[in-house]
Amino acid sequence: MKIENTKITSYHNSSVSVISREDSFFQAPFHSHPELELVYVKESYGKRIIGNSVEQFVPGDMVFLGSDIPHVWLNDEIYYQGISTLKAKAIVVYFNKEIFGPSFYELKEAQKINSFFKQAARGVVITGKTNQLIAKKLEKLLQKKDFEMILGLFKILALLSESSDISFINTEFYIPADASGKKDKLSAVFEYLKDNYNEEISLIKIAEISHMTPTSFCRMFKLKTQKSFVEYLNEIRVSNACKLLIETDLGISEIAYKCGYKTASNFNQLFKKLTKTTPKEYRQKAKN
Repeated sequence: MKIENTKITSYHNSSVSVISREDSFFQAPFHSHPELELVYVKESYGKRIIGNSVEQFVPGDMVFLGSDIPHVWLNDEIYYQGISTLKAKAIVVYFNKEIFGPSFYELKEAQKINSFFKQAARGVVITGKTNQLIAKKLEKLLQKKDFEMILGLFKILALLSESSDISFINTEFYIPADASGKKDKLSAVFEYLKDNYNEEISLIKIAEISHMTPTSFCRMFKLKTQKSFVEYLNEIRVSNACKLLIETDLGISEIAYKCGYKTASNFNQLFKKLTKTTPKEYRQKAKN
């Protein structure tokens, strides 16, 4: 399953788009875009793939997606059989976080929303009373225009940033470099791991890249990421393995090798530890 990269706001000539969808089935391909997205499924069921997660969706399912997370909603087979009474309905909101301007995110009062946007890089499921309340607000948002639409969106985001009715869809495999003015010593390490995760990587090599001793590097890495270097490396490798399981027909042993594992047994063990399922089961869920 290939990922199509696109930009939503350029299609709709607007920084905020609120769309009511009604089709025989959800037709968008597996894709990603820089805009943030809120999806509320009103009718239909099937499975949704978001990042490395494959889960069922039913009416009432509501998720919020950060920038550039690959995703697709796939209806169950019955929706492709031309039954006129079956419809796939959803309300979808797209917006670019830059609509609020850089100064907005520097405000003390905006820290919760800013934090929520960062967390949304993992994908967020919205449930409970928050789900019900936002569903009503989305129905009203469809009728709003211009600044009223922006104000309605802002109220929804404020609710989400304060809510406890949320859970994350994906494990946080990638951690961005520090965005502060001082250059982060780990930036080069993150880039190196992203490009070379499939190679044999020694702690000595990584310490050299960060211009630190191995002991100092391990201490700082744990402080910055709340996990050991080995744990982080395995998360990157398993994340890329998930991508290969979804997008290719390569054998599991070959995928293990391509992701830096010398043996399939070690790969299977670590994969199940991180995803709670085996590579074979993961592929079956993704490709049915």
